[in-house]
Amino acid sequence: MASTTDRVMSLRAVRQLRRVRAFYTGGALLWAVLTAWTAWQSPGSRQMWVSALLLAAFSGLLLTASLWLHRLQTAGPRRPAHHAASHRATAPRHAHA
Repeated sequence: MASTTDRVMSLRAVRQLRRVRAFYTGGALLWAVLTAWTAWQSPGSRQMWVSALLLAAFSGLLLTASLWLHRLQTAGPRRPAHHAASHRATAPRHAHA
């Protein structure tokens, strides 16, 4: 059974990996557009190859973050991290006469 600190660390890691994955997705999209633009303007130039290298780097980082996130989500518990009160309606309590 996982301790509560392990569960909290796992939830924090998942949250942080989601933010990082969003950042890497934006970077990969930006460099994909810039690589396409540079390849259109001056194919085979040094700027195009640098842009393609940065696109490969962001794509690799995005893939790594996605794999780690997938592993953390499948390894995590399926139950909620905290136990809240039940949301079901309770019957009103009446005093018997």
